[in-house]
Amino acid sequence: MAETIYASATARGRAGVAVIRVSGPEAFAICELLTGAAPKPRLSSLRNISWKGEHLDQALVLGFAQNASFTGEEVTEFQIHGGIAVVSAVLRAIGETGLARLAEAGEFTRRALDNGMLDLTQVEGLADLIDAETEAQRKQALRTLSGEIGKRVDHWRSRLIRAAALIEATIDFADEDVPVDVVPEVKQILTDLVAEFSREIVSVSAAERIRDGFEVAIIGAPNAGKSTLLNRLAGREAAITSEIAGTTRDVIEVRMDLDGLAVTLLDTAGLRESDDPIEQEGIRRALQRAEAADLRLFLGQPLNVIKPLPEDLILHAKSDIGGVAQGLAVSGLTGDGVDELLRQVSRILSAKVANAGILVRERHRQALRQGVEAVQLVLSRLDAGFLPELVAEDLRGAVRALDVLVGRVDVEDLLGEIFSSFCIGK
Repeated sequence: MAETIYASATARGRAGVAVIRVSGPEAFAICELLTGAAPKPRLSSLRNISWKGEHLDQALVLGFAQNASFTGEEVTEFQIHGGIAVVSAVLRAIGETGLARLAEAGEFTRRALDNGMLDLTQVEGLADLIDAETEAQRKQALRTLSGEIGKRVDHWRSRLIRAAALIEATIDFADEDVPVDVVPEVKQILTDLVAEFSREIVSVSAAERIRDGFEVAIIGAPNAGKSTLLNRLAGREAAITSEIAGTTRDVIEVRMDLDGLAVTLLDTAGLRESDDPIEQEGIRRALQRAEAADLRLFLGQPLNVIKPLPEDLILHAKSDIGGVAQGLAVSGLTGDGVDELLRQVSRILSAKVANAGILVRERHRQALRQGVEAVQLVLSRLDAGFLPELVAEDLRGAVRALDVLVGRVDVEDLLGEIFSSFCIGK
């Protein structure tokens, strides 16, 4: 039998309300010891919390029955006043009952996985939802948490099992005449699946960008106005500005929310020939980050050391001091043209995620690639000559790849890394 665990489900610090969660076979017994009565499942009640004759707090208490809670176990939640001393006192009392131990990081969610309340992709979606900073990240994480990936995997899996059943029938009736040639139907099922898998694999990159964010590099010659523009976009003095060329030596990063997308702006060292070894290193880093960025903003005409891609933007900087404008005119000092620049950046980045699919992690991509390889091997065997035993085994490999995707098999080595990102009360 699993141990009963407890923890604060809210962040440490003073707050109006704090939530303490208890999960396991002794959850209701602990509530009875602290409040005088076990909670009625799915009903909230106002209770006084006392321990060893001392009144600790007044709380709203909720109870959840086994198989009807987040973890799949009996769960009690105490919604108490959020003072640090109050939370500590109630946690101490729960521990002193001797019926529960303090939960480890992510242990509540791990129990939800073990008890079939969530699959592995939903666990990942929950982690992404907790970390979500933008509207696009929130929507994507909620879609994953809702079980959409698991539903799609179940649909794919049922079609693979259908193909496998047709093949198995030819093995079971090897000594008899099979009335229907199953190969055309199996080929059609598998060809359709390869096309669907391939589309999802391609779309992972876009979904990853929503989850992890974009990088936009501001590049140009020294004194082109890169740091001033960065400060204007950030709305604060994030970078030092100076009339002295070469002030920026390292890459300065500013995180921002642009129309629901997470974007990291990169202010880079001015690109020029230099004998200063420190500046040379700054230029090397600037080029490295600019080449890896999702979008580059060239202040002034592009330099020979890096060429713009078709979607990169060429800006006429320092528009406040005049000159012939080539490209979009902007001024980091006055803000002229900055709103239009942000609109264009948003348009370009939004187009990059327009085809985002349901899979959002490299792990998902790798699992689906294994499925594609297994299915393609089946198709090649069917073309080369019908060997039902080999075909059936390869189809089982494709099913296994989908099971890995949702965490049914072979994921123990991943769980430690995934759950380490959760807080103690989750």
